Amino acid sequence: MTDDHATDSTDDADEAVPDDAGIPFWRRIPTLVWRTIVGAWDHGIIGWSAQAAFWQALSFAPLILGLLGSIGYFLGWMNPDITTIIHDRIVGLAERTFTPDVVDDLIGPTLDSMLNRGRAGVTSVAFVISLWAGSSAMSCYIAAITTAHHQESVRNPVWQRIFALIVYVAFLAGAVVVLPLVAIGPSLLRRMVAPSWGPTVSTVIDIAYFPLVGLVLILMLTTLYHLALRHPLPWHRLLPGAVVAATVFWLATYILRLYLAALTRSGYTYGALATPIAFLLFAFFLGFAIVLGAELNATIESLWPSSPSRGVRARHWLDEQRAELAAGVTDGIKGLPARLGSGALARRPRTGAEE
Repeated sequence: MTDDHATDSTDDADEAVPDDAGIPFWRRIPTLVWRTIVGAWDHGIIGWSAQAAFWQALSFAPLILGLLGSIGYFLGWMNPDITTIIHDRIVGLAERTFTPDVVDDLIGPTLDSMLNRGRAGVTSVAFVISLWAGSSAMSCYIAAITTAHHQESVRNPVWQRIFALIVYVAFLAGAVVVLPLVAIGPSLLRRMVAPSWGPTVSTVIDIAYFPLVGLVLILMLTTLYHLALRHPLPWHRLLPGAVVAATVFWLATYILRLYLAALTRSGYTYGALATPIAFLLFAFFLGFAIVLGAELNATIESLWPSSPSRGVRARHWLDEQRAELAAGVTDGIKGLPARLGSGALARRPRTGAEE
């Protein structure tokens, strides 16, 4: 399918809002908000978020095992104390969820084995399981984003499933490096830095840690929005949705942290029950934020259509040339019998002498 669909969508958007072109931006914000909400509801934001949350929950345990098995190979490049730091943080989190026997007999020894040396076998099996479930979650995100931009029928369904697997693997490769840095926080990150690096690095971490984490999150969301579309919008046009998605996700996680803290103070039993519920809500709100950001980008594109980028124009021109070439070849084949029946190749009737 060519870019005619994208061009038609742009033309429809131009025809849909010709009288609003001169209205100031701030006066159209209510329209933007309302259309985003209506579009998200019509496209099934609750269903997409729930599907993605299910697949994320299914892939979480093998993903953690795979990440821990991979991190064990890289810890030797950093401060030796990082092993103790990561071990203590994970065990401390597990102690608030599981019984002491489970932590001492199962979780602790497993962490020691995986963090002190890489576990290729565990990593391989865990990643195979997480690839299946995680790529299914990514497929939900891509399907929701393409539906928001009315491009759900542009990409072949089989190729879209394979494409979701490729995107998931790419994001997973980055997560091996990014997620540990995000999880440990700036204070523990300073302890991980080698003392020979001096106080300058600690100062940089204090100043740049949270802005850098936010920037990385926004860039990852923008990249997802760009890659998911068969006919992508310019990068800067996808930033508003990424910012809104990151903000909604941050607010949701902040509320969930308050919820977990309140239940933990109520006692061990409530804290243990609240942990899986909080994780499911965390995964749900992550999907909710991503889909909502995609709907916002689609609404902005419908209200303020963007001009096609050079890449889109180039692909459109190539599609036109291919279509013209194919039409010329088809016409040539259709006219071949007529040309064979005339001129030097024409079949002459037999005369009486020849008979």
